[in-house]
Amino acid sequence: MEVLSSRKQRRGIGLDPRTTIVLLLMVAVFVLGGAGGNELIWARIILACVPVVLLLTSNNKLKCIVFVLVYLLGYFLQFYVLGHLTGILNSLMLATAGMITSFLPGLMMGYYAVSTTTVSEFVAAMERIHMPEQVIIPLSVMFRFFPTVVEEAGSINDAMRMRGIAMGGKHPGKMLEYRLIPIMTCSVKIGEELSAASLTRGLGAPVKRTNICKIGFGLWDILFLGLSICIVIYWVLILIGVRV
Repeated sequence: MEVLSSRKQRRGIGLDPRTTIVLLLMVAVFVLGGAGGNELIWARIILACVPVVLLLTSNNKLKCIVFVLVYLLGYFLQFYVLGHLTGILNSLMLATAGMITSFLPGLMMGYYAVSTTTVSEFVAAMERIHMPEQVIIPLSVMFRFFPTVVEEAGSINDAMRMRGIAMGGKHPGKMLEYRLIPIMTCSVKIGEELSAASLTRGLGAPVKRTNICKIGFGLWDILFLGLSICIVIYWVLILIGVRV
């Protein structure tokens, strides 16, 4: 995995990092947070479809298909199964369906942001909007922390599986000990290495940092930002009591 790299290929429609962050915030506020209530159901449906479009155009068709199927399963459980259940089963199914329909779009939007945006592009975008370095440096480190931890966790799982230490294997009691502790150790080490890498690349230096990556708004950026602005304006009108 390329950590703190500026040469990763821009895939798909190539959104500006600022547009990606705005879309991520929109999905978090309206899909996960449920802002606007029932009057903004149409906005939540549109925003939930945004990760589908972005993943399709970034050669992540398999993940996109899985996302759509799981998301439709959540709505199927919510509208067609809940009415036939009672008691604790109804509560469990309601929680499951709610988590799927609320959390999944945000997770997929976050995956798109991390997988298609390099740290150099992210830093350049944050500097364009004059974000303080006290915010840029921690975010730039965390931007590559989680993908690296996931990759390390996959390697640890493969190694443990080869030794028969897995759920349902010969040593199920050792699964947490032999997987959780290495992941925790790797997480600490990865955080230290990413912090050192960010400092060696000039983050936090007293002089202005230059970037060789090119960022800027294109047609797709304008379309998505326009959609976000329309949804926010509609939401504000609802808050002040104006019926559209």
